[in-house]
Amino acid sequence: MAKNLLRILRGAGLSEKESQLYFTGLQLGSAPASDYAKASDFNRVTAYTVLEAMVHRGLFTVERKARGKCYTPVPPEYLAVEVRKNAEAVERSLPELRSLRGAGYRQPQVRYFEGWEGVRRVYEDTLTAKTEILNFANSAVVRRHWPAYDTEYVAERVRRGIHLRGIAPDDVTGRRVHGQDREMLREIRLVSARQFDFHNEVKVYDHKVAICSFDSSLRGDADMFGIIIESKQVAETQRQIFEMAWRYAGRKK
Repeated sequence: MAKNLLRILRGAGLSEKESQLYFTGLQLGSAPASDYAKASDFNRVTAYTVLEAMVHRGLFTVERKARGKCYTPVPPEYLAVEVRKNAEAVERSLPELRSLRGAGYRQPQVRYFEGWEGVRRVYEDTLTAKTEILNFANSAVVRRHWPAYDTEYVAERVRRGIHLRGIAPDDVTGRRVHGQDREMLREIRLVSARQFDFHNEVKVYDHKVAICSFDSSLRGDADMFGIIIESKQVAETQRQIFEMAWRYAGRKK
């Protein structure tokens, strides 16, 4: 258990020594550097130096007592808040960070996800969209595999203010979903279910194309997979294909 917690702390941005001292501090409470050194198997100078650095980072507080300085780690809840703030800052900076990459590094990236949990991860990535989502989907299929799709995914998309334009088969579910477009921050156009009864789902957003393939009833969830292709050129081509289909879907019958 201790090893797992230490690994989590390192993943939160603490060095190996910082993780050990923070972990020790949660057990010791307020204590001098010598106690930290003894409990962590560090020499006293190392413990003192790292603790002082963590005080400056806001990860420890320090108080002068009769025995000298005593160090106390901030609560884990504070650490979790800081990690989330850092993650959100990185997320906001992604466009600028990507723009710094040289042409040699701007190669298409393809990520593959297996099973139902993999498909869920693809959907979660679409919720990072800074542009509208363009979508080819079968309204009935996704809701058959994900009964809480509307209350979980769609509700979160709406909460984040991400607009969606979609093309879906004109069937009972498609018409019901289409009827809720206004409150669900989307616009759906329906096409003949007999001619276009597609079962895979394709989403185009930012510089990405996400594809979700649902099971073929051969091996259940094991047949499901998701793919995310990150490429400006591929996404732009798929965006143009969608716009062409969108015009067709908008024609009067």
